[in-house]
Amino acid sequence: MSTPPDPHQQPGPNRPGPGGRGSDLSTSSTGLIKALFDFNFDTFITPKIVKIVYVVATVLVGLATLGMIFSALAMMTDGGVAVLLGLIFLVAAPILGLVYLAFIRMSLELYYAVIRLSEDVHHGPGRL
Repeated sequence: MSTPPDPHQQPGPNRPGPGGRGSDLSTSSTGLIKALFDFNFDTFITPKIVKIVYVVATVLVGLATLGMIFSALAMMTDGGVAVLLGLIFLVAAPILGLVYLAFIRMSLELYYAVIRLSEDVHHGPGRL
């Protein structure tokens, strides 16, 4: 039976830090392509690509918002009731863009938190 780890002991070569083995996944020598084809799922890829996915999603939401704004402006040139509807879309487009971006961010944070939790459970202090 092993003794419980001392909570005041500093991380060292024989004791991983708070993130366990997975905390340094982004700096490991395992390449992204190699990790994609890891059929044993020994390497988590989410921490490596979450920033890239968020940047791509931000650009796409920005382009969609601009498209909605231009559509609203085009709608306003038709006259009549379309002007009022165009004004509503003009105000709603940035709000919808921010809401979509918030949901994307929350989803990515959830995925990332689950991976970090899994890393800590499987490779945290007291486990090798």
